[in-house]
Amino acid sequence: MIYLDNAATGGSKPAAVQNAVLAAMKVCANPGRSGHRLSLACAERVLACRELLSELFDGYGYERVVFTRSCTEALNLAVLGTLRKGDHVIATCLEHNSVLRPLHALAEAGVISYDIAPLKNGRLDLEALSSLVKENTRMCTVTTASNVTGEAPDLAAVRKCLPERVLLVADGAQGGGHLPIRMREWGLDALALAGHKGLFAIQGAAALLFSERMQPRPLLFGGTGSESFDPNMPSFYPDRLEAGTLSYPAICSLFEGALIVKAHRKEYAERLFELTAILHAALTPLEHYKLYFVPNPCGIAAFAHETLSSEEIAGILSEKFDIAVRGGLHCAPLVHKALGTFPEGLVRVSFSPLQSLKEVDALVRALKEIRCS
Repeated sequence: MIYLDNAATGGSKPAAVQNAVLAAMKVCANPGRSGHRLSLACAERVLACRELLSELFDGYGYERVVFTRSCTEALNLAVLGTLRKGDHVIATCLEHNSVLRPLHALAEAGVISYDIAPLKNGRLDLEALSSLVKENTRMCTVTTASNVTGEAPDLAAVRKCLPERVLLVADGAQGGGHLPIRMREWGLDALALAGHKGLFAIQGAAALLFSERMQPRPLLFGGTGSESFDPNMPSFYPDRLEAGTLSYPAICSLFEGALIVKAHRKEYAERLFELTAILHAALTPLEHYKLYFVPNPCGIAAFAHETLSSEEIAGILSEKFDIAVRGGLHCAPLVHKALGTFPEGLVRVSFSPLQSLKEVDALVRALKEIRCS
């Protein structure tokens, strides 16, 4: 199968990542929970991964890198663990449901209120976003890159649109590993990462990086290996937010994947831009297709067929041509409403930098055959 659904989860893992997972599975020790040699060795690798992520994303130190099972969990931790009664939040129409649903739940419960910043000519409207700020605005959530179009808002510019007191939380599910995200330089207070996408890790590897201005409350309670005498969760990070056993194999995969990104991010971004540019050029002259993307370093391309639904196109590509893409709303309904593609959605193609031009050619040939169906 030609796998072109990397925005959902990375389909190809480098050998170094695979080897790290296998090695971790042979250890079978719980990092940070015991004093024996194997447990301490695992804890050192976990610490090394925290330090690497903080370095790679210009973070606020290893103690403010918390491991989670998914980017969704990291975003829930940032939102639900930080907001309080009476707060106002600004989100954007580019956001994923992992941001929109926690905000909606809090609003339904009468805890917060929120507003949605719109698009203007396909880009985030910064002037409109700035106009939504209120006296009680406490947080603004912005994706690093849309999982539908690949649109990457200028987060440094967003920061300048906001009062200094407003916390800026970024969803790095699509941008993490592809874009040169600089937390301190850009003024980001939190960054949620999905390790299994642009960072080459396995599923179950994710993290939340956050600034000293963020003091998230724990959503999960249990053992931490520290301050076990206290019925409360520890008062210090990362232990305060990491109840239960960490997924050591997942963290090892994230460490190796982040090392690869550190060494090759620029060339990989250029490769993804090239792949999306070639696809864009090939599809532009074709009748029956409408494009909703431009070449981008996150490897995302979305389009629609004038008569066939996105789900039908995805089904035909899978069943007849053995090509994996994704149709539908991609858990981001508001961007489809902004684009006028709700509720039908779009076909989304998402590349890995490890893929070849032959796979793009195969996709184009298939779409040419489908176009008049």
